[in-house]
Amino acid sequence: MVTKIVPRPSHERGNADHGWLKTFHTFSFAMYSDAQHDQYGCLRVLNEDRVETQTGFGTHAHREFEIFSYIVSGQLEHQDSMGNREILKRGDLQMTSAGTGIRHSEKCYGPQQVHFLQIWGLPSKRGLAPAYYTRHFSDDEKRDKWALIVAPADAPDVSQAREAAGPAPVHAPLSLYATLLSPSKSLPHTFPAASSGPARKAYIHVVQTSGYNPKQASGARVKVSGDDAALELREGDGAYIMNEPGKALLVENVGDSVAEILLFDVE
Repeated sequence: MVTKIVPRPSHERGNADHGWLKTFHTFSFAMYSDAQHDQYGCLRVLNEDRVETQTGFGTHAHREFEIFSYIVSGQLEHQDSMGNREILKRGDLQMTSAGTGIRHSEKCYGPQQVHFLQIWGLPSKRGLAPAYYTRHFSDDEKRDKWALIVAPADAPDVSQAREAAGPAPVHAPLSLYATLLSPSKSLPHTFPAASSGPARKAYIHVVQTSGYNPKQASGARVKVSGDDAALELREGDGAYIMNEPGKALLVENVGDSVAEILLFDVE
């Protein structure tokens, strides 16, 4: 099997500007529906949100999802029915395992807009007890290397503590890596063994760090390649990737600015 890379251009994502919220949806979400982009393996939601100060998502319910927020800039206030209240900032990763049901709110805290990615995974098992975790990863931990920030809860050395070093635990076959890749730098990624067949899936997303842009993608430039397949991405762009376990993918910064990149290994 050769590497398969299918583009998901930024401007083709679901997009809405509500004034208080500017949002992009990689997969079907809310009023955006596209049967070709419903989910990818256990990855169900990948929203890139910008929320204006003193506004946000009021208290609402979730169940049977693994929900995590990756903070790019600004501060996000999280409150939930488990008694958690936390102000999240750049580098923070917050995970809520909704399980049998939780209620939470997410609001912009402080004087500036908050920019974050909200990501949902489908759990491998239903009826789990709700749980909450936070992790922090500095820019230095991500600079020109892959930082593993989310990993399956049953993987070795993944802590179940509310706050700890290392990746946040997720009850799904999903691993999430993040990097801040400098110009002219490259990073390989080897596809791990798959438990459900001969192919392994990944999804890559270039964060839209240089500003909200609903038009053709611009900003940082990244080249993704493997075997005979190659694709150039810019901020907001993503790509579906499929390959054999043990095969390598190469991610290169071919532009002149730092690229913030998320890479999902999923089944």
